[in-house]
Amino acid sequence: MNFIENIGWAGLLVDTGLLILQLIAIFIVYAIVKSLGNRFIERSFSEVSTKQNMSQSRADTLKNLTMSVFAYVLIFIVVAVVFDTFGFDIKALIAGAGIIGLAVGFGAQGLVSDVVTGFFILLEKQMDVGDYVTAAGFGGIVEDVGLRTTHIRSFDGTLNYVPNREISSLSNHSRGNMRALVDIGISYDDNIDEAIRVLQDVCEKVAETNEAIVDGPNVLGVQNLGDSDVVIRVLCQTKNMEQWGVERQLRKEIKEAFDANGIEIPFPHQVYVEKKEQ
Repeated sequence: MNFIENIGWAGLLVDTGLLILQLIAIFIVYAIVKSLGNRFIERSFSEVSTKQNMSQSRADTLKNLTMSVFAYVLIFIVVAVVFDTFGFDIKALIAGAGIIGLAVGFGAQGLVSDVVTGFFILLEKQMDVGDYVTAAGFGGIVEDVGLRTTHIRSFDGTLNYVPNREISSLSNHSRGNMRALVDIGISYDDNIDEAIRVLQDVCEKVAETNEAIVDGPNVLGVQNLGDSDVVIRVLCQTKNMEQWGVERQLRKEIKEAFDANGIEIPFPHQVYVEKKEQ
């Protein structure tokens, strides 16, 4: 009873009130700094994406990454200040955080590698959503580029989740104009010059009607002498992701033109020789 009576309640209430006010001030400053920082990051990435023609998906990803790092750093500073307010040693907190970070680093090296690789993929503009790429043994259309995984949709519909650390090399087939290539075979009995003339007429017709063609098509000439046909190659440059449609149109138009001009597209022949016993 005497112990309770000896407590300086007035001083305790004053110290408690001051501590509460300090905590309130810390969280108010934290909220203000976080709000101002997020606005600065958003404005900075908006200006950078406008000036450097950065895609919206890449800009949003890098912006979210920067905000996350900023938030973690800010929270760590707030926790350190709160510990100092209660009289705890900040150096011990930092040492403990370093040990925990080291343990997490050893246990999650793959995750760290994924994040670092993903960051540089985004930073170096190696691929965008919608690009046709080949990476880590998978080919298809990029549906999402994250800091940990990249999502690639194969042409059969399969969605492949590729850890970024496995992307040691990447081929982007959507940068610049693409090539449409058609090899067509004619019979050895047909006139090659006449076939080339018909093919060139087809190329000019397709070039006039298909806006996806950038250059050509042109008949390059005889590409190969096969077992049952003479192969003639047609080549042109197209817009991104339009090469397959152009190739399909060329094959259709060539088949119809060959039929109209009596030029045969041969199929493999097999000759069986029967040896009769005398």
